[in-house]
Amino acid sequence: MKQYELTFLVHPDLEMNLETVVSKVKELVSANGGKVTKETNEGKKKLAYTIKGQDYAVYYYLELDLPAEAPAKISSTLNIVDEVLRYLLVAVDERKLKFEAKRAERHGDHAEEAQEEKTEEE
Repeated sequence: MKQYELTFLVHPDLEMNLETVVSKVKELVSANGGKVTKETNEGKKKLAYTIKGQDYAVYYYLELDLPAEAPAKISSTLNIVDEVLRYLLVAVDERKLKFEAKRAERHGDHAEEAQEEKTEEE
């Protein structure tokens, strides 16, 4: 399974009933063999331009693990869901993940060295 990021904009009138829309999207992901690994509600924001007559939308972000055929099926379904104004489904760059892991490891090593130096000075 490959990692993906899905950001979707929910109609602002559904802000109070956001959980029904989010559960609908999660069910769509699980029905296509995927798994949600992280989710974040970014809140209601003003759009840069009007989409379907709306100036505001609720931004929602999901990190997913999906099989190869699932992104096309999810995209085709999200295109016709009325509650979702727009969405963006992108694959996570594996090289970027490896780079960030190495960088975190290096910074962790530097933090340990700095802690050791502080201990030696005392």
